Amino acid sequence: MLEFERTLGVLLPWEFSPSWIAACLLAAGLYLRGLQRHRHQGRTVGFWRPFAFLLGVGAVYAVTQTHYDYLSQYMFFTHRAQHLALHHAAPFLIALAAPLPVLAAGVPSRLHHPPGRAAIVGILRPAYRLLQHPAMAPLLFVGLIYFWLIPEIHFDAMLSRELYQIMNWSMLLDGLLFWFLVLDPRTPQQGGLGYGMRILALLVVIPPQILLGAYLTFSENVLFDVYAVCGRAWPLSPLTDQQLGGLITWIPASMMSVAGVLIVIRSILSGKGDTHLGEPEQERGVPQP
Repeated sequence: MLEFERTLGVLLPWEFSPSWIAACLLAAGLYLRGLQRHRHQGRTVGFWRPFAFLLGVGAVYAVTQTHYDYLSQYMFFTHRAQHLALHHAAPFLIALAAPLPVLAAGVPSRLHHPPGRAAIVGILRPAYRLLQHPAMAPLLFVGLIYFWLIPEIHFDAMLSRELYQIMNWSMLLDGLLFWFLVLDPRTPQQGGLGYGMRILALLVVIPPQILLGAYLTFSENVLFDVYAVCGRAWPLSPLTDQQLGGLITWIPASMMSVAGVLIVIRSILSGKGDTHLGEPEQERGVPQP
């Protein structure tokens, strides 16, 4: 019983955040409701797409609303692992699941056409297109990593609850925008980004991440003294902590882009753009705002 209570305690929020809880519960709830509707309509859903989506949402919850969040605030390498999940792994899994048709099916009918929808879409469309431009998306994807690792900005973000939340939310939202762009289930003929541009976008973000990761790994100076101010969760030397964080920024982050390239190549070879776990084409699609 004591061991169970300890495990349950670790899974509970370190710092309760209504926004993260609401986002995870809403995403999972809408998706499960949409799955149920699809099955009632006799539409094939499969196993892997729901698994990928729920695993991605679960990863977001795990690094923001469990005691892991404590570690991410008091160790640099666990912080880098948190951002790897928020910016790379979780958005990758969510985009790979092509969840938008299922999520739309989960939305109550009365909310499909809310008042003022046309005006809201008209305002958001230019910003969305700018963020999804094939030149802007990779720049923003890499730029945010660099921005939050500027030592002075990182120091302020780790000491400010509000700025810390802004940092994490910006990483998640930017990750979703990027991975939905390059893993868009639509073919170029259906309005998706061309396969060559997808591969280029995935490849151009690799060298900057390698350079940043290598710089953190091989630097002989401690760059982030905020962890000395706050204290580290584990008795790890500052340089070792920084080196581990650099390796996380360097290797797994770059491998995610390689995985994305392989998925796009599979799409090209299939000739149908069917990159998403073998699911029916009519259930996929990323509607533009």
